[in-house]
Amino acid sequence: MAEERPLDLARPEIGAEEERLVLEVLRSGRLSLGPMLERFERDFADWLGVDDAVAVSSGTAGLHLGVRALGWGAGDEVVLSPFTFVASANCLLYEGVKPVFADIDPESLNLDPAAAEAAIGESTAGLLPIDIFGQPSAMPEFERIAADRGLGLLEDSCQALGAIDSEGRKVGSRGNVATFAFYANKQMTTGEGGIVVPRDPGMAEVMRSERNQGRAIDMDWLDHDRLGFNYRMSDVTAAIGVAQVGRLDELLAGRRRVAELYLERLAGIEGLILPAPDQAPASRSWFVMPVRLPEGADRDAVIRRLGERGIPAKAYLPSIHLFPHIREFGYREGMFPVAESVAARSMALPFHAGLGEGDVDRVAGALAEALGVWS
Repeated sequence: MAEERPLDLARPEIGAEEERLVLEVLRSGRLSLGPMLERFERDFADWLGVDDAVAVSSGTAGLHLGVRALGWGAGDEVVLSPFTFVASANCLLYEGVKPVFADIDPESLNLDPAAAEAAIGESTAGLLPIDIFGQPSAMPEFERIAADRGLGLLEDSCQALGAIDSEGRKVGSRGNVATFAFYANKQMTTGEGGIVVPRDPGMAEVMRSERNQGRAIDMDWLDHDRLGFNYRMSDVTAAIGVAQVGRLDELLAGRRRVAELYLERLAGIEGLILPAPDQAPASRSWFVMPVRLPEGADRDAVIRRLGERGIPAKAYLPSIHLFPHIREFGYREGMFPVAESVAARSMALPFHAGLGEGDVDRVAGALAEALGVWS
């Protein structure tokens, strides 16, 4: 039998239009803060249905600018989920803000609104819900809590571009400060890059200054009137973004097609927990294909067996409150049992729009064999 080709865990969808626009930028000589960056911001805002969007060098940079825009700083606390990528907490630490964790909902895997509300204390300045794995958070509930308590609200939608919330609105378009990321495994990519949706024109102006070392648009090259950072997105990167936004609906549909194949093929594996089904009008945007292994399964052994078949998989995600630099706040095992249980059993399977039925069948069969069970 012929040896099966290795699969990619993730793969960006790059085509002729991305190449054409990148070449256009290279030939123009305007590689930074040029017209392609402005075009990308405008096109993205139009697609999302918002007034403005500020492109930056990464999703983490967008989160950091969002923290600063909301005025969170030393002595403040912000409530978030421990089941997330570490940038969700690091963006707070950059400004001396203490991350205060609350447990997650066992079905959505997002921050539980009731747990979040219970974690609010005298020093709480805001909430930072995360749309984990592309599953939209309970934003109407978080907005109510924030309004009742006088708190700021920052949406970490870095994994959820294209998701629809419980009120039928695109995630990131509700009027809160929201962030997206465009790393190569995301729904759309610019290679490295991100974007932040500001709440108003004044906030957008400050963000554009802060991403460029604190220089306002109308200032001379070496004039700066505030603390800033090198968070610029290059025009080469923006060119890829313009092409990707132009076919974003197609990219999202391709990922949904693969996700539906997975959900059908994996349904027969006993004890395997699949992503929660959509509850209309809400719908997930497919970032990865996460599964939770049955109780007692040896995740490391399963990942190793899949790897032997040319199928990459990874443990995904950890509970970040147990990372050494965050444990310093007094966090220990057992504090957030739902998040810790999910983190111990979750893994991501190969996922991108280029996978076909045969690829998904191969992954499902190998996973069932590795677990040794069929229902």
